[in-house]
Amino acid sequence: MNTKPFPSGLSDDAVMITRVADRQWHALDDDVVVGRGHAQHRADGRLFVSIDAWHDTAFDRLAQALLAELPAPLHTVVDEADVELTARWRRAGFAVRRREWEYAVPTDPRVTGLRTVRPPSGVSIVPAGQADESLLRAVDRAVRDEVGAGAGWQSMPAEVIPFPDGDSVVDPSKYAVAATPDRYLGLIRVVIPIRPRVGLLAVRAGEQRRGIARALLAHSLGTLHHSGFAEAWTEVQESNRAASALFESIGARRMSSNLELVR
Repeated sequence: MNTKPFPSGLSDDAVMITRVADRQWHALDDDVVVGRGHAQHRADGRLFVSIDAWHDTAFDRLAQALLAELPAPLHTVVDEADVELTARWRRAGFAVRRREWEYAVPTDPRVTGLRTVRPPSGVSIVPAGQADESLLRAVDRAVRDEVGAGAGWQSMPAEVIPFPDGDSVVDPSKYAVAATPDRYLGLIRVVIPIRPRVGLLAVRAGEQRRGIARALLAHSLGTLHHSGFAEAWTEVQESNRAASALFESIGARRMSSNLELVR
């Protein structure tokens, strides 16, 4: 346990920054926890930090500790509407790297216009939980390699689900796929914790612009609608105009935005 005293405006005593575990810090004022800091590597290798503090002083002291002990670059994600938190990170030297839009996506085919959408000839949609795991992992690896060779996974949504090293398909039952007899051409991952989330929608580069992504959306959103969900949600990077156009074409609405900041 490493404890460092800092001057405090919270009380007559010093604020103590304590490293309580690997990549976890507490700010203490007279033995009372007044803030917490945390660091975590995301699936793409980037190191993200977060601070939950009740006072500017505690936030600033925690930020000092994290910056002193962690390797650069450091990333964080904030709700763009949280002006105060964004200002705190800027004060610590972080700058905006990109913006992600959060969309509310209707599931009713009468609203999305996807009722009659079908996959192209020779392609079928395999429902979630029925995909061949080896073929699923092959298409996942293929699209990730294609993205890595192009824009890079650093351009993908910052809010990713952590998974074991080397395994990018944590739960195969969450994926529906577009299939031909010998391989899969695209995939969609829908997770339902409290409300459904479209966490990944991807098609092999050579199979794009054939309506496969729209067919995967039609299937997955239709399934959610039949299960009683009126809406799903997803995030799209501001610069990904093709994805924004796809979701907006089916009636998705921008609800909020997140900022990824980096130092």
